[in-house]
Amino acid sequence: MVKPKYKRIVLKLSGEALAGEKGFGVDLGVVKAIGQSIADIVRLGVEVATVVGGGNIWRGAVASAQGMDRATADYMGMLATVINSLAFQDSLERLGVETRVMTAIEMREIAEPYIRRRAMRHLEKGRVVIFASGTGNPYFSTDTTAALRAAEIEAEVILMAKRGVDGVYDDDPRINADARRFDSLDYIEVLQRGLRVMDSTATSLCMDNEIPIIIFDIAEQDSILRVVYGESIGTIVGGKQSDKGST
Repeated sequence: MVKPKYKRIVLKLSGEALAGEKGFGVDLGVVKAIGQSIADIVRLGVEVATVVGGGNIWRGAVASAQGMDRATADYMGMLATVINSLAFQDSLERLGVETRVMTAIEMREIAEPYIRRRAMRHLEKGRVVIFASGTGNPYFSTDTTAALRAAEIEAEVILMAKRGVDGVYDDDPRINADARRFDSLDYIEVLQRGLRVMDSTATSLCMDNEIPIIIFDIAEQDSILRVVYGESIGTIVGGKQSDKGST
């Protein structure tokens, strides 16, 4: 039996991915499907940590642009990630996967406070760890949270699961039919070209810690499993670079 390529991963899920076709709120059918994919790789022995966004419920940047205090808007966004994380935890545990939600903002009645060594111990025991409430600080995105937590727990890779986006392009493929998809990119190229992989803080953090990022379409069949086995889908940033090109 072929072994998975990665032993410990961070899976970054946007809030919008959990909303499904509705575009808002939590689609429990979508959450269950993602949970089943995670359950499959956990049973292969892969240690899984996840970071879930909150954009399906609240977008702090939008509220800030409309005049709300930026810090307040961002804290509200952190609370939205907790709602998504609890929905995700419930789905995974219904599938028989032990799960722990860990928050950067203390709320002991519903989740554990984030402690690095405890998180790593949970992973070693085969539990899925869901990192909620971002870094606990305003002005930092959940992309940055994924990069920071990946570095802290010594994850081998960050899987950026998108819905309806199968990699990184040099232009918006929905507008430009000639847009080229990259197979692989260097971190510095992502920063210099302003490509929408992660925000620049998160990309720089991954570059400094040599953490590869794989961007792929979570809606494709068995996509998480295929990435974990090392199949070349989507776009890889950093890590071992091959010749860059389009597909």
